[in-house]
Amino acid sequence: MAENGGDCDLPQRRAGPKENRNGNFTDASLRERKQQDREERLSLVLWRRPLLTLQYSFLETLITLKEWTWKLWRRRGVVFLVLVLFSVFSMAYSIEGAHQKYVQYLEKKLLWCAYWVGLGILSSVGLGTGLHTFLLYLGPHIASVTLAAYECGSVNFPEPPYPTQIICPEEEVVPDSVSLWTIMSKVRLEACMWGAGTAIGELPPYFMARAARLSGAEPDDEDYEEFEEMLEQAQSAQDFATRAKLAVQKMVQKVGFLGILACASIPNPLFDLAGITCGHFLIPFWTFFGATLIGKAVIKMHIQKLFVIITFSKHIVEQMVSLIGAIPGVGASLQKPFREYLEAQRTKLHNPVGDGTPAGESWLSWVFEKVVLVMVCYFILSIINSMAQSYAKRLQQRKYSEEKTK
Repeated sequence: MAENGGDCDLPQRRAGPKENRNGNFTDASLRERKQQDREERLSLVLWRRPLLTLQYSFLETLITLKEWTWKLWRRRGVVFLVLVLFSVFSMAYSIEGAHQKYVQYLEKKLLWCAYWVGLGILSSVGLGTGLHTFLLYLGPHIASVTLAAYECGSVNFPEPPYPTQIICPEEEVVPDSVSLWTIMSKVRLEACMWGAGTAIGELPPYFMARAARLSGAEPDDEDYEEFEEMLEQAQSAQDFATRAKLAVQKMVQKVGFLGILACASIPNPLFDLAGITCGHFLIPFWTFFGATLIGKAVIKMHIQKLFVIITFSKHIVEQMVSLIGAIPGVGASLQKPFREYLEAQRTKLHNPVGDGTPAGESWLSWVFEKVVLVMVCYFILSIINSMAQSYAKRLQQRKYSEEKTK
């Protein structure tokens, strides 16, 4: 039997897959049973078992709301303070006066920042499958600002309608006033807010692993179980994926702040493992979150922003359209819709919709809108599946607990 480590400064690691947890099952049978339970949970999806999936998802949602309500009740002092502050701001918002222009400015900026932070969290957390909000929202926004800046010769777009709609300013512009740095400055706020959102989304794996290490309890997370199994099999790892995960884990564990910063500053699909590693080895919160925030919201975000701006700069776009036209056989037919789309965008910048210019829609815009719609729908379906699988795991763990008490 594994010791519980009650006399130690830190609780012992939970029993691994090679250790007996009780006398009812052998290690092999327990591992096999857990694998069967995992496969059964993964089969619980809408397109296979729709009624049961919806039922379990609804029950898990009720349990989650109950848990959140209880947590809010335990922190009712903080909740009361937030409600008081919200009431004060509501009064300031509704009372007429000279302060209204400042209130409206703050409202606009806060909603704009919250929008991009929320998209960043969705991209990072994903509840099982991330919504790629950089490709769907931030990347196209930076690209549209870049194209507009080169067409207008300025980034001083009238507000409003910017950022809802981009139109060229009416005043005279200084030739060659648009540069890479002016465009980067124009989109810096939304880009950094999105990066901050992705950093916030990396916190759940950290808190989960930290709580499991401090309590010594078995965590309700398969990624953490895989992490512990990987640590046990570190010497015998052969495949590339496992070696890459171990390299990330060793870098974060040994280098600390700079290692986390390096992992967060580049596109890294294994960064969830860095959060689990930091939580497991009890790395301080501000060391982890500070390095993650700097890496994702400052360094990585400027790299991605620079790449999009360079890709959609005027001469690069013209070269890409010319290369499309050079494709033998189908080049001219493929080049035509791209040229029409770019021309329509230029017209819209100088003649906004509502000034007598008809609002046309190219098939490229139509296709992109449908792709966004499909990805958002898939994201919602994945949330429902994930909630249903979480409830199924609750039932399986309850069954394990009942068997252990017999």
